[in-house]
Amino acid sequence: MSAAKANLEILPRGVQVALALGLIALVAFPFVGTDFYTQMVTRMMIMAIFAMSLDLLQGVTGLVSLGHAAYFGLAGYALAFLTPAGTPVSLWWTLPLAVLASGLAALIIGFFVVRTHGIYFIMVTMAFAQMVFYLFFDNKALGGSDGLYINFKPSAAVFGWTPFDLDNKLTLYYFTLGAMLAVYAFLRRLLWSPFGRTLAGIRVNEHRMRAMGFGTFGYKLSAFTLAGALAGLAGYLWGTQTGYINPELMGFHMSAHAIMMVILGGMGNFAGAIVGAFAFEYLLHVFKDLPTLGSVNLGKHWQLWMGLFIVLLVVFAPRGILGLVEKFTQRKDKAEAGHE
Repeated sequence: MSAAKANLEILPRGVQVALALGLIALVAFPFVGTDFYTQMVTRMMIMAIFAMSLDLLQGVTGLVSLGHAAYFGLAGYALAFLTPAGTPVSLWWTLPLAVLASGLAALIIGFFVVRTHGIYFIMVTMAFAQMVFYLFFDNKALGGSDGLYINFKPSAAVFGWTPFDLDNKLTLYYFTLGAMLAVYAFLRRLLWSPFGRTLAGIRVNEHRMRAMGFGTFGYKLSAFTLAGALAGLAGYLWGTQTGYINPELMGFHMSAHAIMMVILGGMGNFAGAIVGAFAFEYLLHVFKDLPTLGSVNLGKHWQLWMGLFIVLLVVFAPRGILGLVEKFTQRKDKAEAGHE
C-alpha cells in the first residue's frame, strides 16, 4: 500500500473502539472532575484543534511548518482587539472574523513560503512567524511583551436571547468539545475528498503530481490557508478560555509544541493529533511535577524529559501512540484468530 493511501485507511476497529471510549470519557468528565481539571481538559481540546490544523500541513501535505503558532496567536489578538473594555462582544461575528484574519495572514504568508521546498520551507515559515512575533512583542500599541487581557468572554446572545453562556465553565467545555469534533469530522471528510487525495499525492511525490497536470502550488497554498484558519479557531478559543493573550503564543516554542503533539500521537489521520495533544499536555504536567532529588529539581528540567520521551517514541514507535494502539489491537486480533 502506498504512503498516499495509508492516510486514507479506515481506522482499525480496535482504534475506533479506543477513540469511542475516549469520546465517552470526554462527555462524562465534567460530571466527575473538579473545575480545575475540567478547565485543563478544555485547554487540551483547544490544543487538539491546533494540532489537527498543523497535521493537515505536516501529516497530509508533507509541509513541516515552524511558524504555525503565528496564526494561533493572531486570532487571540483579534478577539482581544475586538472586545470592548466594558462589555462582552458577540461570538457570532467575532469568531468568523478572527478565523478569517488568521486565514488571510496564512494566505499572504503562504503565497511566498509554499514556493520553497524542504529545509528552506521550514526556515522561511519560522522567519515569517518571528517577524509577526516581534511585531507584537516590540509594539506597545499592540500590547507589547505584556500581552492583552480579554475582560469578557464572547456573548452568544441573538436579539436578546442567549442560547448558551460561555462564562459557564461547563458550557465552554462542551462548546470546545463540539468545535473539536466538528474540526475532526471536517478534516476526515476533506482527507477522503479529491482535494485531500491530491494533498496526499503531493506529500508522496510532488513532481509526479505536477507531471499529471495538477497545479500543486494552488493546492499547497489552499492547505496552508485552511490550516492557518483552523489554527485561528484554536487561538480564539484559547483567548476565550484564558482571558489573556501574549506574544509567546506566536513564538517558535509554541509551533514546536504543536509539531511534537502531531509526532506523539501519529501523523496523517487527525485522530493521532488529538491523542498527541492530550498526551503532550498531560506529560507536561507530569514532568513539571517531578520531585526534587538531592539538589536536582527534576521538574525544572521538564523539557529534557519531554525531549527524551519524544526521541524514544520516534525510535520505538515511529507511528506514534495511535500506531502503538493499532499494533496492539492487531496482535490481539491475530491471537484470538489463532485460538479459534
